[in-house]
Amino acid sequence: MAADVSIIVPVWNGRAMVERLLGSLSAQTYPIARILVVDNGSEDGAAEAVERLNACVIRMGSNAGFSRAVNRGIQECTTEWLAIVNSDVELAPDWLQRLMEAARLPGTWFAAGKIFSASDRDRIDGTYDALCRGGCAWRLGHGRADGPEFSEARSIWFAPGTASLFRAELFRRVGLFDEAFESYLEDVEFGLRCACLNYPGRYAPEAMAYHVGSATLGKWHPDVVRRISRNQVLLVAKYYPPSLLLRLAWPILISHALWGVIALRHATFGAFLRGKLEGLNGFRAARRSARALDIQTHRLWQILRESEHQISRIQRRTGFDWYWRVYLAMTAGGAD
Repeated sequence: MAADVSIIVPVWNGRAMVERLLGSLSAQTYPIARILVVDNGSEDGAAEAVERLNACVIRMGSNAGFSRAVNRGIQECTTEWLAIVNSDVELAPDWLQRLMEAARLPGTWFAAGKIFSASDRDRIDGTYDALCRGGCAWRLGHGRADGPEFSEARSIWFAPGTASLFRAELFRRVGLFDEAFESYLEDVEFGLRCACLNYPGRYAPEAMAYHVGSATLGKWHPDVVRRISRNQVLLVAKYYPPSLLLRLAWPILISHALWGVIALRHATFGAFLRGKLEGLNGFRAARRSARALDIQTHRLWQILRESEHQISRIQRRTGFDWYWRVYLAMTAGGAD
């Protein structure tokens, strides 16, 4: 097998975790041409530890965000395939081989596998992403026990930035990650772009990984909540034309408001509001950035409907999260 894949690992602190990741990369059954660690100004010796393990390091000098770090890595790589892997992930030895098998299927541009929680290895951290009509996303299966719903290979549109494989040519065709998103939902935005431009991927459940999740700041850190809240608005601004904004005003309002209720329960409502204000301030710029994409409204509507039905189906089969129970009830569960 030719070594035709590069691994891009964005890092901001977490020395022990990135060392563990590099150990699991060295054990892969598929050959790797290059491991490129893009360091966002780590202060715990993570970059130096990586260099001692003979991986290539690009030093960004400061925390430039996930999107910018990954984009820099993509621009530095010359291989046919690129894998993007978070530093707080551990990979099964055949992870890359399984993804390569899936990604080489005709008409496939990327592949994602089944990601388990690192702290509870029988429980799903995420599979692939889905987006509701209101513009909020769910990592399908998050928090669920593993089961048949998550073990069927299928075509997908949204690959998580946690651990996925891409054809390098895809980035030349649809563009890089949107750096205005910095971190959080940048992979959902990229997936929506791929979906609208008809570049599908593949879910390969046999490709398994284990994810710590929110290892740097914590899941409900105010800065995490602020960025997610902002990027939810930017996603709607970038992709929903005025006619669809009007048509989906109620689902958009409900999905974002319910997320605010969750933030309130986690004592981060102020961060939620700051994020929404930042998103509104960036609304026009986000709309301008999408003009060159030539997104068709009927195509976007089809994708949102299909994606919301996936959310509804998995929620009904595996038990409802509070958020999705209320959202689906208040918006007629995906009805027109």
